[in-house]
This record gives sequence, C-alpha cells and structure tokens, in this order.
Amino acid sequence: MADTEIRDDRAAGRLEARVGDEVAGHIAYFVLTEPGRALVPVHTVVRPEFAGQGIAGTLAAEFYAVAAREDTPVAPLCPYVVKWAARHPEQAPVADPELLQAAKRYVAEHPDRW
Repeated sequence: MADTEIRDDRAAGRLEARVGDEVAGHIAYFVLTEPGRALVPVHTVVRPEFAGQGIAGTLAAEFYAVAAREDTPVAPLCPYVVKWAARHPEQAPVADPELLQAAKRYVAEHPDRW
C-alpha cells in the first residue's frame, strides 16, 4: 500500500485517507450525543483506483483508534466497519445496543445528510 495519511475532518464528519494529494477514501460519520456520546460511522467509500490497497481497513482501524484516544464508544452502522470490527474484536469493542438504536434513529431522521 502506498503511504497513506489519515485526516479527521470532524466538522465535515469525514475520516479521510489521503495518498499524496488525493483523497483515496473516507468514512462518513457523525458524533451521537444522546443518550450518550458515540462516534457513528455511516459508510465507507474507497475510490476504484485505490481498491485492493487496504485503504478501507486502514480507515476502520484508525476510526477505532480515534475513538479509543477520545475514550468514546463506536456505534457502527456502516456494513464494512461492522464486518471489520467483527474480525478485530481486540481493537473494536462491541457496541452498546442502546447507542446503536439511537444512531439508527438519528440517521432515519436525517436522511439527506448521507
């Protein structure tokens, strides 16, 4: 995999993987505040020309690392992140069901955001 830089653009709700000057992929997410704080990845996108280079896995690993540094749980809705978390339980604690339900409600109430 080429040298990949990960940038967290919290204001835009994007964790970006950059290869050189290009955004190779990103995780779109939001910060849930009720009933508790959680980082919620909604979807992961990798540009086709960067497919197969480990970009999505690098993004998922860094997403959980950011959450760990912030002592904030992750409530994953993104199918890729859910699968990644199942394969890496040592890095990805199981999500609280209450936070997952709240995250799903938030997404349903804000369909234009994604």
